[in-house]
Amino acid sequence: MGRFKVVEKFVSINGEARCAGELACFIRFAGCNLNCSYCDTRWANEEKAPFVILSEEELYEYIKDTGVKNVTLTGGEPLLQPDIKRLITLLSKDKTLRVEIETNGAVDISDFVNIGDNVTFTMDYKLPGSGMEKAMILDNYKLLKDSDTVKFVVSDPEDLKKAREVIERYKLDEKLQVYISACFGKISNEEIVKYMIENKMNSVRLQLQIHKYIWSPDKKGV
Repeated sequence: MGRFKVVEKFVSINGEARCAGELACFIRFAGCNLNCSYCDTRWANEEKAPFVILSEEELYEYIKDTGVKNVTLTGGEPLLQPDIKRLITLLSKDKTLRVEIETNGAVDISDFVNIGDNVTFTMDYKLPGSGMEKAMILDNYKLLKDSDTVKFVVSDPEDLKKAREVIERYKLDEKLQVYISACFGKISNEEIVKYMIENKMNSVRLQLQIHKYIWSPDKKGV
């Protein structure tokens, strides 16, 4: 039986990526291997962050009790949980569920791909404005499928330029869905759209983090 450090579990709308606007059951795990400048869940990454220990069976039971089909495993960084493959495997067997793994791009995903066709990755590329770009594992891009997602959070014009370079270098817009979103309060969505137009960034989507417009940007449990 697996043991997982869970700091939050709740139902809300998905604020970003492919299922944005749809109900989702969120399982947030403690701990992260990065320290992004704009992190909005830093409290969950601290050593003294309150958590409960739950098994994969207990988490599955909670998910089923919610009646919600979209499941988002997030953090922190969910793939750092030692037993996370057990949970992903269990959830993958229930084909009524759609399982999204939100990962920061700094964990090798090779051990987690092809677990089930109802399991997808939403992977960050940490741009220079995050302070964490050097931690990116670029070989992960070879493993992503067309059902997966890569997202970029941009803080300034230099981040926009770097995002475009990465998208073009790895042909991400030809392989899967790519999103760009603004670091909240750092750069305007208008500036991002202008840049996308000027650089003909077809098949790339501007992403608005819906939950930050509905609730306070630092509100927990949403």
